[in-house]
This record gives sequence, structure tokens and C-alpha cells, in this order.
Amino acid sequence: MNFKIKSNNVMNYQRLFLSGIFLSLFMLSASAKTFIIGNDSTTVRTSDTDYADELEKIRMHMPDIEVGNGISFQPKNKSYKLTMRIRMQNLVDVDFNEKFEAQDIDARVKRLRLRFDGYIYTPKLTYLVQLGFSPYDMKTLPNGNNNIVRDAMIYYVPNSTWNIGFGQTKIRANRARINSSSALQFVDRSIVNSEFNLDRDFGIFGEYNQHLFGSLDLAAKASITTGEGRNWGNNKGSGLAYTGRIELFPLGRFTGKGDAMEGDYEREQTPKILLAGAYSYNDRALRAQGSNGDKLLFDQTRNLSSYFVDFIFKYQGFAFYTDFMGRISSSSPLIKSGENVEQYVLTGMGLNVQASYLFRSNWEIALRNSTIMPDKEVQPYANYRSHNQSTFGVTKYLIDHRLKVQADLSYNYKNEFVDSDYNRWQLRFQIELGF
Repeated sequence: MNFKIKSNNVMNYQRLFLSGIFLSLFMLSASAKTFIIGNDSTTVRTSDTDYADELEKIRMHMPDIEVGNGISFQPKNKSYKLTMRIRMQNLVDVDFNEKFEAQDIDARVKRLRLRFDGYIYTPKLTYLVQLGFSPYDMKTLPNGNNNIVRDAMIYYVPNSTWNIGFGQTKIRANRARINSSSALQFVDRSIVNSEFNLDRDFGIFGEYNQHLFGSLDLAAKASITTGEGRNWGNNKGSGLAYTGRIELFPLGRFTGKGDAMEGDYEREQTPKILLAGAYSYNDRALRAQGSNGDKLLFDQTRNLSSYFVDFIFKYQGFAFYTDFMGRISSSSPLIKSGENVEQYVLTGMGLNVQASYLFRSNWEIALRNSTIMPDKEVQPYANYRSHNQSTFGVTKYLIDHRLKVQADLSYNYKNEFVDSDYNRWQLRFQIELGF
């Protein structure tokens, strides 16, 4: 069995991160024992009235603090707002062979995120910064760049109809990737999403929302990005990536952010549906998955097209999802050295179907089936004609998606060309905490 150990550098980052968080929480808790400040209060309640006048003077010059969905800071003149959020996912993952004999045990912090958002000068000018500190978050990129920054965006939001942003964030392509990893009903996303999603990139992003007629709503999202993914930097020799997505809500919008959160925690009182499609063209991509994956060998590039179709249905605790996606290369997906194939771009398609039911006790059961179907040309090099994964998941929501306990069991099956000893079963347990 193999236990994965963090490197010293990663541990240093985590110690620095956690030290700062604990210091902040200690200062807040210590001050809460001494006095209470309300947003609309003109007085200070304190355990020692000798300091009341001094604390009142301090209060007049400090920002208000709101604790709830993150910790928010805002000065009296409301010239800016800053909200800090923290979340973590602690995971145990055990892989088994066909005889259900344990092969690998992976116990680690899967995700550790620190997020800042708010506005500056006017609520129409907003920002978002998100950093990742776990080994999974900080994987070094194929070009050697560090990978701590996940999001760094500035948005202009003139009204609720449209907005435009500049910086680095998620490409609005497929439903599963747009969903935050904190809002999943399984321990992680599907194998189909892992292979075909576009992840994050740097560029210009726009969004338009409009009520059409009756209960029909429309959302259109588009971006022009570098095409190499987050934190890549220099993209010499490659072009840009162009992505567009259309979303239709024929029965009206979901309650809250139900279209971006898996499961039906809101227990929709009337049926709600999302039907969406997206297309992305990555001109002269340097990486095997476009904005993700390994760097292509021998300085080669490929023009890659990706397509996505999503369907969501929710009603009174029941949720159903279908994700269909794929990748096309305008030239051969095989990277050769002479007559030898050294690397390949996995072209083909994938289908993910999942369903769930949330009981009144906030226990949820969910089923998912995911299949990757490579094109015939790359099948011998991927060593399978199809890869199927079936998953059964159970979640207990303690405080909606912010505090939950999850477990899932998956069975993998590959229709292989040459038999290999891959892990058939996967058992995972995870606790998600965020505020």
C-alpha cells in the first residue's frame, strides 16, 4: 500500500496559510469576548466599562465585520467591500483490484482554498481572487510554472443583465466544471469531465442574461482566452481559444444557485430544467487537452474543437443530470517521431448521467454512470475502446454544501486491447468544510 506524503515546500505553504488563518480567528474571538460591535450600533458593550470610550473611538475608524457566508469587511463610507472565505476537503481514497484487495491508500487534504471577493469604489466594479494551497491545487505546470493562483478577476457589472471581466477564471463551457468543487454530490467530478473539460484560462469573459417570455430565461456566456490554461504565461507559437455557451431555462430559473449546485438541496417546489450547449475552438493548442494536460512533444500544436451539451432537471429533492462532451482535432491526434507514436491527443466523446434524491433528513443518495469513448485512431494508444465508471454516493448535509460528509464507491471497467492490472474498485470518504 502506498501512502502519499507532502513535500517540504508544500508543507511550508500550508503552515503559512494555516498560521495566518488561526491568528485571524484568534484575534476575532479574543475581541468578541471584550466587546460587541453591530453594524447599526452606536454603543459598545464591554466586559470592562473603563475602556468603553476608547473602544468607541476605535469603532468609528474600523470596518464593520459580518460573519456568515465568509467574513466581510466594509468601511462606513462603503467605498469598498472585502469578503474572505475559506474551505477545505479532507479525503481518504482506497483503491482495490478486481479481487477487492487494497492496492493504494491516499489520505490527504484534497483541496485547501482561500478566496477574496468584493468591490472597489462602486459595486459595479467587482473582483475575485482564489488561491489553492494543497498539493492537488499546486501541481507544477508542464512548463515549470507555479500553480497557486486559481482565480484573479476584475468584473464590470453595470446591471443584472450583462457583465464583462478580465483576468483568470473558469471557462464557461460544461456544467460540471462550472459547478464549484464545493457543490458536488459525489466526492469529485466524473472521469468524463476530467478528460474533456476546459478548466481555467486567462482572457476576457462576458455574460448576458435575459428573460424572454413566459417562464423562459436565456443566458449567453463567451470568452476569448490564451488557450493554454491557468498560470501558463508565454504562449509562443500558439493561438487563442474562443468559447461560447447558451443556456435555456424553459421553466424559469432555479431557486438560489440551483443550476450551479449538484443535487436539489433547495427542494424545488415546481419542476426546473436547464438545457445548454457550448463550443470551443483552441487555435494551435500547445497542450494535449487544449487548456489542460501535458505539453505536446516536439513543439507541435493541434487545432482542437470541443463541444458540450448539458441537461438538468430538479423537482422536490430529485435531481437528474446528463453531460455529453467531446474533442476533435483538425489533424492527426497522434504525435510521432519518425514512424513511432510518442504521444496522442485523446479525441472522442464522453457521456455522464447521474441522478439523486435528497431525503427530508438531509441524507442524499446518488448514482452516476460515466463513459469515455475514444476515437478509433487513438484507441490502441489509450489501450481501451471504452472506459466506464459506475458510482454510488451518499452525502449527509450538516449545513448545506458548506459542511457535509460524503462517501462513494466506484467500479471501473475498461474494454482493453491488452489486459492490464488497473484498479477496478475505488472507495472514497471526504469531509467538506467551508464558510
